[in-house]
Amino acid sequence: MAPKAKKSGSKKKKITKADRLKQILEEEEKRQKEEEEARVKYEKEEMERLEIQRIENEKLQKLEAKDLERRNEELEELYLLEACFPEAEKLKRDNRFLSQWKHYIECDGSPDPSIAQEINTFITLWKEETNETLEEVIEKSKLVLNLIEKLKLILLETPPYDLQGKNIIQYQESVLELQELLHLKFNRATEILLRQASTLADLDSGNMEKVIQDENVTLYIWANLKKNPRHRSIRFSETQTGFEIPRILATSDIALRLLHTHYDHVTPLSPVLTPSQEHISTVTDFVKEEVKSVQTAVSKDLQEENKQENESNSVHEEETKAEGQGDVEEQMILKEGLQKYTYPPETTEDLEAENVFPPIEVTLEVHENVIFFENPMVARWDAEGKQWKTDGISNVSYKSEERLITFNLETFCPVTLIQDAHINMPYQSWELRPLDVNKVLLTITTVFTELQIQIKENLCMLASIKVNNKNHSSILEEKWMTPVSFIIALKKAGLNIFPTGHSHLYVVINYKHPSVEVKAYRQMALLSSAFAFCWSKWNTACESKKTVFQVREHLLKEEPIRNPNWTLLMFSGDRAQSLKINESSDAFSEALKEETEFHSTLYHMVKDFASQEAMRAVRRSNCQFVDSVCHMLLSTRLLSYS
Repeated sequence: MAPKAKKSGSKKKKITKADRLKQILEEEEKRQKEEEEARVKYEKEEMERLEIQRIENEKLQKLEAKDLERRNEELEELYLLEACFPEAEKLKRDNRFLSQWKHYIECDGSPDPSIAQEINTFITLWKEETNETLEEVIEKSKLVLNLIEKLKLILLETPPYDLQGKNIIQYQESVLELQELLHLKFNRATEILLRQASTLADLDSGNMEKVIQDENVTLYIWANLKKNPRHRSIRFSETQTGFEIPRILATSDIALRLLHTHYDHVTPLSPVLTPSQEHISTVTDFVKEEVKSVQTAVSKDLQEENKQENESNSVHEEETKAEGQGDVEEQMILKEGLQKYTYPPETTEDLEAENVFPPIEVTLEVHENVIFFENPMVARWDAEGKQWKTDGISNVSYKSEERLITFNLETFCPVTLIQDAHINMPYQSWELRPLDVNKVLLTITTVFTELQIQIKENLCMLASIKVNNKNHSSILEEKWMTPVSFIIALKKAGLNIFPTGHSHLYVVINYKHPSVEVKAYRQMALLSSAFAFCWSKWNTACESKKTVFQVREHLLKEEPIRNPNWTLLMFSGDRAQSLKINESSDAFSEALKEETEFHSTLYHMVKDFASQEAMRAVRRSNCQFVDSVCHMLLSTRLLSYS
């Protein structure tokens, strides 16, 4: 037999222990060598890093020392520039005295509401006037509302140190007296009109209907003369306003009055802080604001100051007057006067109130000058609790295109439309840029709207407004007002971009320390004649005692730049610096920009890169203009609410 052939290839050589040990030693030696190289490299890099850091620290220390060395000098120069603020206050005080003097020499017959004797004489003489018609009362109401507005502005615009406690009480009492007297006059004039109800009856329905309108008030009156149970739908001619009344009212001797006012005659006056009151919050030390109570748990503040007051009044003018008994009924009116009809009655004689006294359906036209960013809520006035409530109102339906709102009301009472006071907070972005000499444009963009506000001297104006990226016309456009009046007007129009002391409870904000905010706003206002400022996303990344925003020189002769070159500044109230990062950087860093220095003020910070022309424009700024810009910045609190 032939021998077997050997298998192809050869068997692997078996590794001995010596070879394995040698291999392990070689690998360990290689690893140690790599580790040593890595250690040496790391130590070298660390030494280089530490050297760079040492150089940077030395550089920063030198810059900080330089900043401290010139700090007093810079603060003294800033102090001289900020002298414009007390100068502006002095001009305001002079203007108040001048306004009183002009009123005195005009002798137009109207009282000076700030003088107790004059306003008390006016109230007394008007009380003595009787038998005024609604048209006469509405005409007189223009003067009365003007007096009330003047008194409220005195309380808001006058600094606490210029207001004595007795004057505050006097002004507030005068406002309340004027409001109560005006409402009483409307009631008496309504009574006089209803005495003539039968002579004003509509030929078709047999009932009386009257609509009187001016810029402040729209008055709707309907008298039920026929008492036809089938006539339950009331629509005032040439309007969409009306009622759907239950059967029990359709057969009763009643009149319905809807007093639609474009002013708030119900909400109590806000308290005014006097110099003796020291319990002022940190924010209100710096930010002038109206103190308002929170009306509901969801912080719904009044946004439409147009109050609709629904009242049902007893009418002693019956159909029987046509049968010769009118004089008797008229005598009853003269003796008893107009009686308010309580609905539902306090005693229902064991009747099922829900069935016999169902809610009244009301349809109202929403004033075109008020903006609602969501469907408005309806609130009623609670006379006992002195606040607005949303109970007792049901089946609310709002047609935004027709601006009509329909709802069911359990009883007759003052009602108003409200929306979330903070619906436009926080802001998405903002920009402040010069337009002309002592004139700037402040643009604030929110989720729903973009507001452009012009500021010049001691006046503000709504330049334009966009709602949902569409231009929206407003009665406030092109109307110059003082900052306080302007803020009030915007709030009345539903454009609330002015945080109050409790706003941080309802809005997620980027809190900044009040002292830092105030210093930033004051210095931004000083520079606003020649520099534009803009929102920065990095403002949310830094701590509460620091703010970050963008700035650039903006001279009036310059054409608009599509992609302007902004400088990113960080300001802590005591130190300003230019940041190395920009808006498109991936991460936030407080690293100082190359070839820049620390400064104690924004003024000296921008002076490093600004032109001489720009700095001359800053120094020539009008003090009232600077004060007005600062007022708007303080009122909007852009650095915390954007």
